[in-house]
Amino acid sequence: MKMEELTKGDGYKVPAAHHPFMRLGLEKLEAFHDEVTDLEATLADVVKLGGSEAEKKAGKLIKQLRMFEPSITMIGQIKSGKTSLVNAMVGRPDLLPADVNPWTSVVTSLHLNAPLPVDAPTATFQFFSQGEWDHLVENGGRIGELSARAGADEELEKVRVQIAEMRDKTKARLGRKFELLLGQKHSYAELNDDLVQRYVCMGDDFEDMEEEDQQGQFADITKSADLYLKADAIPMPLCLRDTPGVNDTFMMREQITINALRDSRICVVVLSAHQALTSMDMGLIRLIANVKSREVIIFVNRIDELSNPGEQVPEIRDSILQTLADNNGPEQPELIFGSAYWANIALSENLNDIVSESAEAMFNWAEASLDADTAGMESNELVWHLSGVPQLYRALSERIAEGPGAEVLSASRKRALNLVGGVRASNSMVSMRLDGEQAQVMPPHELMRHLETLETDNLKYLNDRLDIVFQQFGSRVDQSHKRFLDRALESLLQHLENNGEDEVWQYSPDGLRMLLRTSYQVMRRNVASACDQVFNSAAQDLADTYRSAFGVQVENFAITPPASPEIPAPVQLGKTIALDLQTSWWKGWWKRRKGYRAFASGFYDLIEAETAPIVDELKVRQAEDIRGMAERELRDFLAEQRGFLTDISEKSSVNVDDLEDIFGITAQQEREELFDYIFEELSDNVPAEA
Repeated sequence: MKMEELTKGDGYKVPAAHHPFMRLGLEKLEAFHDEVTDLEATLADVVKLGGSEAEKKAGKLIKQLRMFEPSITMIGQIKSGKTSLVNAMVGRPDLLPADVNPWTSVVTSLHLNAPLPVDAPTATFQFFSQGEWDHLVENGGRIGELSARAGADEELEKVRVQIAEMRDKTKARLGRKFELLLGQKHSYAELNDDLVQRYVCMGDDFEDMEEEDQQGQFADITKSADLYLKADAIPMPLCLRDTPGVNDTFMMREQITINALRDSRICVVVLSAHQALTSMDMGLIRLIANVKSREVIIFVNRIDELSNPGEQVPEIRDSILQTLADNNGPEQPELIFGSAYWANIALSENLNDIVSESAEAMFNWAEASLDADTAGMESNELVWHLSGVPQLYRALSERIAEGPGAEVLSASRKRALNLVGGVRASNSMVSMRLDGEQAQVMPPHELMRHLETLETDNLKYLNDRLDIVFQQFGSRVDQSHKRFLDRALESLLQHLENNGEDEVWQYSPDGLRMLLRTSYQVMRRNVASACDQVFNSAAQDLADTYRSAFGVQVENFAITPPASPEIPAPVQLGKTIALDLQTSWWKGWWKRRKGYRAFASGFYDLIEAETAPIVDELKVRQAEDIRGMAERELRDFLAEQRGFLTDISEKSSVNVDDLEDIFGITAQQEREELFDYIFEELSDNVPAEA
């Protein structure tokens, strides 16, 4: 195709969400979905062999596979075009409002292709709780809290004035319902644009409008939105989580974004080509520095607004990588350049809608980036390719398939292997009895008592091991925290001795973050090691139970232990603290100190109070969450095996004539052959270290 044909409309009238070219870049996800489908078919074969108990367990496993919804969190600055990019990715250019009031702090989760019950809502909006609202309006949110702690009265008063203005507008808009709405949730059966505008987009002109038509009516108090929609181009469930920009005055969005990142394994950072990474983006760098580099993708948006993207993009790339290296950001993250504007133009019915300056930039970028592979593309498909969205989806597909997707498949195959083992052991018991052999069986009450003891012992074993890991982690974190405070205080005193009190002192807290991150990584490895040891021990205990309880020798029989839980990244380390904010209030704090002792004690108290919540988050909440994940994994594993063993116990006492009616006799050889086939099919796809 000639370059001048790019902006000519070619009569493409397919609805946006159904454009065939939207599948570009999703090949790895399609391959992953095929693997899931194959595993579901294998589980259906297990059902044929195992009766109602196997059907129940296989059905539960199939349901979990179908419910798997990898989550991708989109973060970035305000005005980076992040929301427009999300809209393009789902083929709905007008779905989410891109121009929202800076107050809006809604995390919007788009659940694509999620399997829902018939009567489930397709849109749910959660409001801030009373406590969350009070923290903002009474204490000034995070900035107010920090300013009050530092004694920055002038800054605190500015915060209070702005928040009071927002509070008054909100109460005027919502009236007496305001207090009742906090902490509530609104759900709707059908999703439409007016609904999204009412909860997500902030409007200011509410005069002479009917209440049900008010744009942005609830936007001030909406904390999160969950929207469920179909995306035909995407072959499986997927969640795109659009977060508010992080560079707001009150840092109310920072914790919201941190929580969203904690719930996702993959993060897309959206930057504007005009500003790439500036000092305003240091908060972004701090957040993504705590996520594995492989799981961070940087999408540089709005290249359609560059005068010469062919020459400017390499310069921007070098600048971003250098800034990340200078500020301890992710090492060599994947960078993709594109334009959400072009993507949404490609989804439109007429390419001639593109503005002339953007068209010129597109020609320039096409000359620099297109290759022979794009020669046969139609106009819309070519624009879609130039937008960078296919490259973004390709990067996401690879990370999903190789990361959480591979983990889910591995875990499901392990559980399927255990299901096959349990069904086969049950089948062997039936075969023995049909052949007239007498089986030595542990009495049911004794079996249950044995299994209860086994669960109690292994849970204690797990918690004892984790106690050691978390005690070591807590001690290491406390030491790192104290060393940081001591070094910072020493640096402050040296500054005062060398420069006096007139020159403002600065000190980066990045050293503390690095120490804590290293401690967390050590803890993560130790938790995995402890879980592997305990889970393997539990699996061996269960294998011994099969033999001692029933005396059945089964070919290819083993209990496969579950994998240790995936431990979330310590994204809380990216939280802004006082030393990150070298702004006017910090200078004000400095000028209010008189004498070295006042500086020393005031600084130590301030920074200790600022960093203590981060340290406690790692030592207490993260540790509790990790322990809970490990316990749930072990309990689920043991419960599943208890079901298998109970089933065998029941079949050991069923009348032989009834067994013949249930299983028959002549098909036994065929059953054994199918067992062997399924076992080999599953074993070939489970990693050797499992």
